[in-house]
Amino acid sequence: MTPESLIRGRYGLKPEAPLPFAPPAEVAPALAALLDRRVTRRYAAEPVPEALLHTILAAAQSAPSKSDLQQYSIILIQSPDKIARIADWIGSMDWIKQAPVFLLFCGDIRRGRRVAALHGRRYANDNVDTFLNAAADAALALGFTVMAAEAAGLGTCPISYVRNHVEKIGPMCALPEGVFPVAGLTLGWPQGPRNWLSPRLPQALVVHRETYDDSGLEAALPAYDAARPPAKPRYPEIHGPRPEGCGWSENAARQLSVPERFGLRAWLKLQGLSLD
Repeated sequence: MTPESLIRGRYGLKPEAPLPFAPPAEVAPALAALLDRRVTRRYAAEPVPEALLHTILAAAQSAPSKSDLQQYSIILIQSPDKIARIADWIGSMDWIKQAPVFLLFCGDIRRGRRVAALHGRRYANDNVDTFLNAAADAALALGFTVMAAEAAGLGTCPISYVRNHVEKIGPMCALPEGVFPVAGLTLGWPQGPRNWLSPRLPQALVVHRETYDDSGLEAALPAYDAARPPAKPRYPEIHGPRPEGCGWSENAARQLSVPERFGLRAWLKLQGLSLD
């Protein structure tokens, strides 16, 4: 694929539409693969070789980390029974059961507390900044896992819905105090045709030069909504059905207007995490 076609695909631009910027004449294969990345929601009944799996996990550990503190852990789940339980708890993502590997990326403050104690130091960073650093470390590791898996021909799909069921997933994975789920990730060999390429918001809405400026949001949304096929409406039981489907912005508004994960803060406190 040419750089131009990759940019058009990423932003959902028709052939006659102007490009948002002039891409270079050539891009490296690794960069092209990132621009063409898609989620995988169909997995073959084929295991991931252990050597490859642990090499991908080594790539996950190659992600940058705040102050090199490495405040994250990855729970490797290969038990079909456990993966099926996670899928059943979520209830709307059947492809989770197809995946031979499920990775749970966790923020891990416990390790730092233990390291400080081992050196006779009082841990003095039980605060919201440390929580944010640990969550960011876990998210970066997840992103590197996605990139490594794609490079190896594997497919992935991030699963934020694990945070809807922390009270079940936490005990199942024996998460101790100071460790909390950030997101899950299905991992396996893709089966069938690739998933559609999800166009992203115009770069001008996401990348701000020097200072933040979202004055173009209202003007840009209609074209962006039109670039994506209508999607299943979110929360139809609250906002009403839309048999014809919803555009991206309407669906985002539907979801963001309904409070979600009410109990997460309380669970985090039970896990010994201070958010002060």
